[in-house]
Amino acid sequence: MMRAMEPLAHTIRPKNLDEFIGQEHLVGIGKPIRAAIEKRHLFSFALWGPPGCGKTTLAKIYASSLDAELFELSAVSASKEDIRKIIKAKSPPGQAGKKPKVIFLDEIHRFNKAQQDFLLPSVESGELTLIGATTENPSFEIIAPLLSRMRVFVLNELSKEELKTIITRTGLSLDKKATEWLIDISNGDARQLIGILEQAHKLYKDINVETLTETIQNRFLRYDKHGEEHYNTISAFIKSMRASDADAALYYLARMVESGEDPKFIARRMVIFASEDVGMSQPTALVIANDVFRAVETIGLPECAINLAHGVVYLCLAPKDRTAYDGLMSAMDDVKKHGNLPIPLTIRNAPTKLMKNLGYGKGYEKYGKESLLPERLKGKKYFIPKKKTPQ
Repeated sequence: MMRAMEPLAHTIRPKNLDEFIGQEHLVGIGKPIRAAIEKRHLFSFALWGPPGCGKTTLAKIYASSLDAELFELSAVSASKEDIRKIIKAKSPPGQAGKKPKVIFLDEIHRFNKAQQDFLLPSVESGELTLIGATTENPSFEIIAPLLSRMRVFVLNELSKEELKTIITRTGLSLDKKATEWLIDISNGDARQLIGILEQAHKLYKDINVETLTETIQNRFLRYDKHGEEHYNTISAFIKSMRASDADAALYYLARMVESGEDPKFIARRMVIFASEDVGMSQPTALVIANDVFRAVETIGLPECAINLAHGVVYLCLAPKDRTAYDGLMSAMDDVKKHGNLPIPLTIRNAPTKLMKNLGYGKGYEKYGKESLLPERLKGKKYFIPKKKTPQ
């Protein structure tokens, strides 16, 4: 049973990889993070995955296993001064030798370019080892010079079986129906699961579907930027634009803005939508979406909500055409299926005399409508223009 004042999540947090649940592709035998710990290899990396999948716990285990001094920061509230203090910090008295310093920066995508630039020299020199945790794509959110000095590990949403194991570890008693209900509502998020379970335990004698439901109502679970409602709302937003329903799209946009969603996340989804769903029917949609994204970066909230609304209505009213997207997906399927098929000699680069003699680039100027695909795919059509509807 948990101690009265100690959070349940802290009480049951794994202390080593053998206790860690999930992410076998990273912590299993011979997998990268376990191998790094076993070989005592200290390096910077980013943990990219959904909320409650074990990013913080994994960072703690890694630093502890390598006997490093761990500094935990949240990018939401941390500043350059916090980083400067860590760099200057001396090892506690009585420690033999100088322990390596590891910074765990939660929500690293919240650090702006200037803050990330400030981290770069210390990471590059090895003075600091950086572990960044993010729910957003690091390619978009971490500056290229910093990202090039880090490995990126992708974490998966926890499975139902893994969440059942976590429930068992709490030591709290649930029947099968309550267990299934809790797993479904948690949506792969161990942190949310443990939080609901802990509150139900404090409020009620028995934990069942009814008391769990009451617990959620009592907690008034509003929009969680890292939880189920986040994904439900952005899904509704995209599908409303896809259906050309401007009223619904504006409503879901307003919900996200009012709930504190990162406007850059919304704008980024609009840029993707402009190519994926509007596509060739109105190519200028990508220009508009990119301009909205730049406006969001420049202006910020609350005024950039107006820019978002402008872009949303434009994308809703634009005709839709997914032929470019569908063509890319079809081509990617063939690449995965056939691998690197030989490129026709006529369109190969011919930088040397030997290559020219071998026929590289020969006859390219004479090509008309003949397919330039590899021989095995001759005649294959990926881009199939959408038929125009008769007026």
